[in-house]
Amino acid sequence: MAPFYAYPPTFRGRLLKRYKRFLADIELEDGSVVTAHCPNTGPMTGICEIGAPVLLSVSDNPKRKLAHTWEAIALPGADGSLTWVGTNTALPNRVIKQLLGDRALPELGTYGAVRSEVKYGENSRIDFLLTDTEDGRPVYIEVKNTTWTAGSLALFPDTVTDRGQKHLRELTNLVPQARAVMLYFINRGDCDRFAPGDSADPTYGELLRTAIAAGVEVLACRFAVDPAGLTYLGTVPVLERCP
Repeated sequence: MAPFYAYPPTFRGRLLKRYKRFLADIELEDGSVVTAHCPNTGPMTGICEIGAPVLLSVSDNPKRKLAHTWEAIALPGADGSLTWVGTNTALPNRVIKQLLGDRALPELGTYGAVRSEVKYGENSRIDFLLTDTEDGRPVYIEVKNTTWTAGSLALFPDTVTDRGQKHLRELTNLVPQARAVMLYFINRGDCDRFAPGDSADPTYGELLRTAIAAGVEVLACRFAVDPAGLTYLGTVPVLERCP
């Protein structure tokens, strides 16, 4: 069975609006309206469709200002049928941590310890650091949530990202003393390829191509999303430019 990450219990609604970046008004199936936390700092290009079905989870933490969290949205996929797309950008790192613990990413080879949020570069923190590897080199892994598409092609980024540019420069500087891996977390199951989003951030695209030429490894990992959770479907081919 493919590696699986379970959502907390979810229920359905309909997106009314997203505003102030972190807020979304959702109409529930009974007609009531709730304001949910939108755990996504980006523009959500192509996936913030008013009226679309959404999934919400509910927290029982009394200290939270908003009990509901917007987890996913259903949109027409590459083949025209509805596909669930993950909207919670806090989730990819949790899922990758689980996969790393389960040794479910064979492209990374063998390793002993897995550490999170380790300082490196210029005032940065790497998402994951693998040590005790077969060749002795540590493996630095940066994770980027990816939901923007052109047909079945996944694209990142969907806006100019100075932070993302910095991460590419710092990963490039690690090679060859360490393995440096940029992992794109494709948070939808309808994509079969990945490319940099040059039309949104051409500098990022050039930096990614420079990083690849220098030896930075790129993994584009695809996940199917449904109301129960996320299933890892493996990697897809990486294109250096959008065709």
